[in-house]
Amino acid sequence: MSTIAFIGTGIMGRPMAANLQKAGHQLVFSTHFNAAPQELLDAGGIAYPSVQAATEQADVVILMVPNTPQVEDVLFGDKGVEAGLASGGAEGKLVIDMSSISPIETKQFAARIKESGAGYLDAPVSGGEVGAINGTLSIMVGGSQAEFDQAKSLFDIMGQNITLVGDNGAGQTCKVANQIIVALNIEAVSEALVFASKAGADPARVREALLGGFASSKILEVHGERMIKGTFDPGFKIALHQKDLNLAITGAEALGVSLPNTEKAQELFGNCAEQGGSEWDHSALIKAIESLADHSIRGE
Repeated sequence: MSTIAFIGTGIMGRPMAANLQKAGHQLVFSTHFNAAPQELLDAGGIAYPSVQAATEQADVVILMVPNTPQVEDVLFGDKGVEAGLASGGAEGKLVIDMSSISPIETKQFAARIKESGAGYLDAPVSGGEVGAINGTLSIMVGGSQAEFDQAKSLFDIMGQNITLVGDNGAGQTCKVANQIIVALNIEAVSEALVFASKAGADPARVREALLGGFASSKILEVHGERMIKGTFDPGFKIALHQKDLNLAITGAEALGVSLPNTEKAQELFGNCAEQGGSEWDHSALIKAIESLADHSIRGE
């Protein structure tokens, strides 16, 4: 069993770390980044005062933090992962970034970590809080085959659909593509339910009917129900989806690619943020469509 330094125990990281503990791995945490949840400490986790100190104890370092600047800070801050690798001996250690960040900067981070002698995988996930809790996440991996094979048993604990997409950066590129598809599906379901409701149909029955046809999707199944019930407690926050779509839009600009519908979805997420909804679940994008139609499917 591995000793794993797990950095980032928020909505997604906490259940991912818990599943690794349940499988018998020793987890260590850093109180420099955020406080380790008490239930993870009660289950045998150990807290250290810095990322460096936690890294020195570990065979594997997993990051699950919000954005590119946080990953850079955890990796390369004065008492970050790089310092721990340098002082604790990097050879044979593996750094796995499961955050969703810039593919371009991921390649730079990977090169720098590898210079120390450690391995590096970018392995962002999809599946939300439910997938993290149930260990059914989709994991999109960038890195070498050897490092992927080294990490596969850990990925199997946290997820089900696990794919080595390509070299470092390819996992993050795949995650950006995933977030484009998810955003546009949420937007499509929102439009359909608002249209049906304003036309006088029961949106719950419309959803039920559509689930049996070609329009069926996981978004219609899970987020369609959230939209109808108005349960927008975050499984994945609008602010985080805005961050991911910004990666898509800036990346597309660099590549000379047009993403007109992605830009529209970002605009609609911005509408929700203006309503005070940055912390809402991303299924709450329907509120932007409802505001444009001056009609709530929940009769609000």
